[in-house]
Amino acid sequence: MFEFSIPVEIFGLPRPYLDPWYECDVCALDGGPLRATGGVTVSAPHGLERLAQADTIIIPGWRDLDQPPPERLVAALLTAHARRARLASICSGSFLLAATGLLDGRTATTHWHYADQFRAQFPKVRLDSNVLFVDEGQVITAAGSAAGLDLCLHLVRLDFGAAAAAKVARRLIVYPHRDGGQAQFIEHGVIDAAPSKLDDIVLWLEDNLCQDITIETMAEKAALSRRTFLRRFKQRCGLPPHAWIVSRRLVKAQELLEATDNDMEAVAVAAGFGTPAAMRHHFRQSLNTSPQTYRQRFRLEQ
Repeated sequence: MFEFSIPVEIFGLPRPYLDPWYECDVCALDGGPLRATGGVTVSAPHGLERLAQADTIIIPGWRDLDQPPPERLVAALLTAHARRARLASICSGSFLLAATGLLDGRTATTHWHYADQFRAQFPKVRLDSNVLFVDEGQVITAAGSAAGLDLCLHLVRLDFGAAAAAKVARRLIVYPHRDGGQAQFIEHGVIDAAPSKLDDIVLWLEDNLCQDITIETMAEKAALSRRTFLRRFKQRCGLPPHAWIVSRRLVKAQELLEATDNDMEAVAVAAGFGTPAAMRHHFRQSLNTSPQTYRQRFRLEQ
């Protein structure tokens, strides 16, 4: 129910402060009330025929990992993919996507608990069970449970920009951006019971993204050796320092491109990339677009 409720909450809830917004429908393979955990029943208003009109199809989970899905469901997803619909899965929904063959030769993820079973069933898929989500363009997979929030906010960011995603995240009271490459499982959210210097470092980094920041500088501020700092930072943030900084610089650049008329050089410097060429590289690598195209698509009305 949790994975199912995430896309309904994000895409189905009216958001008058973001107009236009998504039209969200719930579809079911079988008719009639569907039984869920805890004695809850759900009645879906649409069947598979509704998938023919969908631009994005999200699979929040699959009911039986040991049995192949019905052929008519696989056929409906393949037809949707052929007409360029975007397919996404949360948690065990990746098993359904993999059963279509659309993940063969691609990188995908699922809940870490199901990783061994997934690899055994779908050896042609490059499974990365350490990340929150994997965006392969038209096919996107997320890890379990709360990683669905990260995937859905990622879709909002792709469709409406960083500012819109931040507004939705604020309403949900969740962190507005966690990079897809962040670890599913962070061994220690806080290193010590007392406030950690790493928390101060993270806040300092957020305020100093435009600086040329070295590992040595961060380790010195945290009063840790380089090796200990690298280990503890990844435990705290789920990513190595450089990858984390790049992800935050991308968000900063997106916000500037949306909300200002600053030229590309000024945006690159303010976001910490230094040069437009470096910024373009990271936009292409992470967002599959250019800063200029991003601005044209998401420039906020003044």
